[in-house]
Amino acid sequence: MSKKEKSTDLWVYDLLKEANISLDPQGSSIKEIDDALKTASKRGTGKVGYPEYVGVVKDFVIVIEDKKSMSYHENRTDEGILSEDISSICDYAVNGALFYGKHLIKNTGYTKVIAIGVSGNEKKHRISPLFINERQDYYELTEIETFISFNEDNIYEYYTKEILKENTNFEKETKEILKDAALLHEDLRNYGSIQDKDKPLIVSGILLALREIEYGSFSIDSLTGDKNYTDGEKIYDAIKNNLKRANVSPEVKRDKLLNQFSVIKDTTKINQVEPTLKKTPNKHYTEFLYKSIFQSIRFHQNGEDYLGRFYGEFMSYSGGDGQSLGIILTPRHITELFCDLLDLKPDDKVMDPCCGTAGFLIAAMHDMLQKTDDDFEKNNIRKNQLFGIEDQSYMFTIATTNMILRGDGKSNLENQDFLKQNTAKLQLKGCTVGMMNPPYSQGSKDNPNLYEISFTEHLLESLVEGARVAVIVPQSTMTGKTKYEKETKANILKNHTLEGVITLNKNTFYGVGTNPCIAIFTAGIPHHTDKVCKFINFEDDGYEVAKHIGLIETPSAKDKKQHLLDVWFDRIDAETKFCVETTIEADDEWLHSFYYFNDEIPTDEDFRNTIADYITFEVNMITHGRGYLFGLEEDDEDLFDEKSSLAAEDGEDYETE
Repeated sequence: MSKKEKSTDLWVYDLLKEANISLDPQGSSIKEIDDALKTASKRGTGKVGYPEYVGVVKDFVIVIEDKKSMSYHENRTDEGILSEDISSICDYAVNGALFYGKHLIKNTGYTKVIAIGVSGNEKKHRISPLFINERQDYYELTEIETFISFNEDNIYEYYTKEILKENTNFEKETKEILKDAALLHEDLRNYGSIQDKDKPLIVSGILLALREIEYGSFSIDSLTGDKNYTDGEKIYDAIKNNLKRANVSPEVKRDKLLNQFSVIKDTTKINQVEPTLKKTPNKHYTEFLYKSIFQSIRFHQNGEDYLGRFYGEFMSYSGGDGQSLGIILTPRHITELFCDLLDLKPDDKVMDPCCGTAGFLIAAMHDMLQKTDDDFEKNNIRKNQLFGIEDQSYMFTIATTNMILRGDGKSNLENQDFLKQNTAKLQLKGCTVGMMNPPYSQGSKDNPNLYEISFTEHLLESLVEGARVAVIVPQSTMTGKTKYEKETKANILKNHTLEGVITLNKNTFYGVGTNPCIAIFTAGIPHHTDKVCKFINFEDDGYEVAKHIGLIETPSAKDKKQHLLDVWFDRIDAETKFCVETTIEADDEWLHSFYYFNDEIPTDEDFRNTIADYITFEVNMITHGRGYLFGLEEDDEDLFDEKSSLAAEDGEDYETE
């Protein structure tokens, strides 16, 4: 560890510690690796040579070389290949890491090495991983920001996706789920002529009914197409039993849900035997869901999660005819990001006043349950710490079902209009966290209370002092397009604190055409004029659109999320192109693009290129008769042309000589 690299070594150590990776500095506690390094001199002397860090995660050797200056990150040949001469492997991070990686492959029994070259510091840096196989072939991988992909929990997934370029089991399951969701949509349309709004109600109801099989109160074989006691009535009765078993109360709430599920027994077409199927569509749908979902659950460690994933994909699915259910689900990676940004604790009380299908509440429930081993606390989380409000009755039904399918937590869901609720009364619930994805594009001059910023203010007023709040809204919400929105922004700052705004990937709600952002607040504490807020550009979040599938996670997503959280929680500094920290005014546009400035110091090469570009431009303008742009008269232009001609002639003679 040379003195000049010491600060970089320590920063790399912090990155490893944060990723929960234990590597040895300047040697190895693994005898086989340490013996191999005794002949790993970069200068080829056959003497000892040690990388900055080395170790083993699962069956992968991880080796890291770092340099303080980014100028010594990598060195390449004229053909663009990493140089492997002595000077390059001694002086450059990536070249040195490659050398050590190959040496360890050659001199140990390990067959997979990830060699990483690091240069710079926590604010401005490059981290470049390579994969080296048993034949000493190497592959350059996408640059990263953290080491999170290489810990024990993630390294096999990274290897599968980034190195083998294959789908993980999760992705394979997702493709199967999408296929099943598509088939079910088609069958609902073809055999039942079911309206889009009723599709999720039928699926939700049948999923609840199927839960009664284990209690012996429902059987698929009982669906015989009987005209007196129809298949729909049998499914409906099973739903009623399951809602009682799930302890859905009060009774008026249970009656509201059953009223929505009555479409299953009241729709004549799906209760009559269909000639092609030779059974009722209701029985067909029930068999399909049982075979595709309930039987699959037995082969999954977390059957509840598999069931919930199908439910989510079905709700968000858009059929080939371009028709969708009109339900805009908040993507799972965003609901989980909310939990991380708000740093949920097991004793938090969480409110989502526009809960839709309950995505935020489910994410919050699972996050908090994972943070405690106490059964009493877990039961309390499910029963007393999750609060949801949903205006639309059928969405309320879907949310309640979703919560039951995901392991309870439905106790405090209400079918109400959030904006008509008294904020002082809502405060009495004692909620310490607020999460919301409000209805988009419903506000107008005639209905200003429906602007997204109005929902945001109403939520802030509904929580206890000090509550942490995150909302996902269109970026235009943070600019304040109308006078009303600007006044609301100013009023929010009088009573609450803006912590920051994160600009998101424009495809987060793929197919909807909304450019979203996440705004984070602290409720009940007025915004101080000296308060420094964070404005982050997280458009490159590691998610991209895949044909016929939609938004998918790439191998870099975990790494990019970890980097975001590190910056948000002040664990590291970041360049202004990623994060700007500044005080604000109410009439500012609360977005990264508004506050961004380029604080990168130009290199000598940048300066020379800029001067050269300017001189080229000036010469071009003057030779085309536009010297007046630079204060030249016509005679000056003629003189310039004459000198340019002589210079060219001199240059030609010089070249000839």
